[in-house]
Amino acid sequence: MENVFQELQARGFIEQTTHETEQLLTFLSKKISCYIGFDPTADSLHVGSLIPIMALTHLQRFGHKTVVLVGGGTAMIGDPSGKTELRKMLSEKDIESNVNGIGNQLARFISFKDNQAVLMNNAEWLKPLQYIFFLRDIGRCFSVNRMIKAESYRTRLESDEGLNFIEFNYMLLQAYDFYHLFNEHQCLLQLGGSDQWGNIVAGIDLLRRKKNVQAYGITFPLITTSSGAKMGKTAKGAIWLDKEKTSPYEYFQFWVNTDDNDVVRFLRLFTFLPLKEISSIENLTAEDLNPIKIILAHEATRIAHGEDEANKAYMAAQSMFGCRQISRNLLPSSQIHHQELKHLNNLPKTEIALERIEIGIPVYELFAEVGLCESKAAVKRLIKQGGAYINDKRISEIHMMIDKKLFEKEQLTLRAGKKKYHLIQINTNN
Repeated sequence: MENVFQELQARGFIEQTTHETEQLLTFLSKKISCYIGFDPTADSLHVGSLIPIMALTHLQRFGHKTVVLVGGGTAMIGDPSGKTELRKMLSEKDIESNVNGIGNQLARFISFKDNQAVLMNNAEWLKPLQYIFFLRDIGRCFSVNRMIKAESYRTRLESDEGLNFIEFNYMLLQAYDFYHLFNEHQCLLQLGGSDQWGNIVAGIDLLRRKKNVQAYGITFPLITTSSGAKMGKTAKGAIWLDKEKTSPYEYFQFWVNTDDNDVVRFLRLFTFLPLKEISSIENLTAEDLNPIKIILAHEATRIAHGEDEANKAYMAAQSMFGCRQISRNLLPSSQIHHQELKHLNNLPKTEIALERIEIGIPVYELFAEVGLCESKAAVKRLIKQGGAYINDKRISEIHMMIDKKLFEKEQLTLRAGKKKYHLIQINTNN
């Protein structure tokens, strides 16, 4: 993609934009400063927070400066957006602990080296505010009539609990964040979830009134699974980014269990794999999607927890559930192929002369020859029972011939049952 707007749009990140946001991000020579806020209501973010995190990484990869804002100040008020009741009030000590935990997590996704990104806590400028002066300077720029038309406020006003006055101030404080970050870091763009649209527009309006500056906004869609469930919610609870709350192996398995209908969409959103490669697997059948899910799991775990943890989770899954060969033609940019090559090198191996392969070898003969079954008759029974595989595809034909067209880069794998594998290599020297 030529610019980050096209990248975000093609991957499914964009739901709504303010006027001329696309033009702002389309000028290749213009690098801007932008920000996203994270609410420190817990000491860890979860999978539901990955959309804004991944969006920030894309912006950074295209050379834009990113300001990562952790809302230590606004968390003392509580955002009414998307809530039908008043949020639980947190102590300052708990908020500070949560801010530190989230900051450390975000550093795994976003580079703060050489001032590429800045991590800020809005408690720094919100807590010292003097209320009377804040109302005179900032509050007078807001129309109550317009504020109560915002979806977040309107929903709460119509609920049984209603809208608490402390929450009514939230929009002013988030708008003031935008104003402050423009003054300090020249931020022109704010991004957030779809429930943040009213707050983002309020900040843009405040900048126009106070600084005579045109600012911009982008919101992301609420990501749900194909079943309609909220992203990152499971029967066991949230899938956390903190490995002490959700281990890398559990995190890996969460992605492996992705519904078939969500695989391609999640590859676009939650990995950096090229869009062209992702498009090439859009029409795969359900069974063919299984290795794709493993690639998705490895890539997502690698981004969140690093290469080593992703590899450990992958090998643990292979050991527990049986090996599964992943063709190097599937999403070839994935880092899993490096680990797959190491794995293949550890399998029992037999070299067979090219001449035999060109003639063709009956499948029942080769399985017996390499010791996957005790006899040719046992191989035939295995095939009838659906337990024989070539390159992880089930064999149904007893008299199938194994020839050169089944090999990928001079190799193929045989599998008997779930865990018995054997690697066959062509020997071209005989």
